[in-house]
Amino acid sequence: MIRFSTLLTRAAAALVLGSAFLLGGCHMFGGGTKGQVNTAEWKGKFDATIEAYKEGQFVIDGAVLSAVDAGSHFAYLKDTGKLPKTVLLMPSDDSKIRKVHLQYMARMAIDYGFTAYYDDGGKLTEINPVNTKARQLEDHHAPVKIDDGQQCKTAAGCDSIDRAAQQQR
Repeated sequence: MIRFSTLLTRAAAALVLGSAFLLGGCHMFGGGTKGQVNTAEWKGKFDATIEAYKEGQFVIDGAVLSAVDAGSHFAYLKDTGKLPKTVLLMPSDDSKIRKVHLQYMARMAIDYGFTAYYDDGGKLTEINPVNTKARQLEDHHAPVKIDDGQQCKTAAGCDSIDRAAQQQR
């Protein structure tokens, strides 16, 4: 049987007990949720609230805007002296908050100097432009339509009549 010295046993016990107190203190004082609070409590305390919409678009004051248009909106507010200091990004009924929304908000936060927050599953989290790769603002592009020169009237392919019609155009 191996016997440990009394000093080694006491040091190991003190280390285990100290680790338990340290972990308990972090949990008790909110070390695990730093920077996050309940969104429902803070929703009315923001200067502006916008919603995430489909395909990287935003809903601002009931209007669906592309990222470029949202940037133009904040530029107008800056020019008129009404730029908000804090902006809350919420999910809409039609879409949840996606990575592209966070990247666009990070870009706007850098460009216009406001602090942006988002609803992360009921927790309020600040959008950090350094950690979130800020994305260049882009317009929303509708799906591209195929021009008539590439379309055939039948699903099997172009027949001689379709080819003749295309050559006459």
